[in-house]
Amino acid sequence: MLRGIPHILSPELLKILCEMGHSDRIVIADGNFPAESMGRDAHVIHMEGHGVPEILEAILSLFPLDTYVEHPVCLMSVTDGDTVETPIWDQYMTLVEACDSRGRSAIGHIERFAFYEEAKKAYAIIATSERALYANIMLQKGVVTDQGL
Repeated sequence: MLRGIPHILSPELLKILCEMGHSDRIVIADGNFPAESMGRDAHVIHMEGHGVPEILEAILSLFPLDTYVEHPVCLMSVTDGDTVETPIWDQYMTLVEACDSRGRSAIGHIERFAFYEEAKKAYAIIATSERALYANIMLQKGVVTDQGL
């Protein structure tokens, strides 16, 4: 056990977060996301039994978002014609606003199949049991500075 580290972050996930460099990306995937097939070239971390918001909050407490890109946080857009509601996105926006001065403007959207293609390039994918639809979120790591310590 360590002080100041959210208990939900396993040693495996902490190692991955430490290994990631500037501009590396991590996907926190909902329960329907094809984590294993998308993550053939990535580290796939299984965190079933947890939802995306609680994992996102824990990661954002340690993880700087990239300041060199417009949208270091990306959500999978709802497919045209799909009538799914996405109230979970409001939770994501609140969590991002709490850790990044850009607030909601740090969050972008990527079309579903483009999100899959980007996820294939991610450093890691976290598989969760999240039941909300379109709950996938991708984070791009920033630079840790002396001010961030």
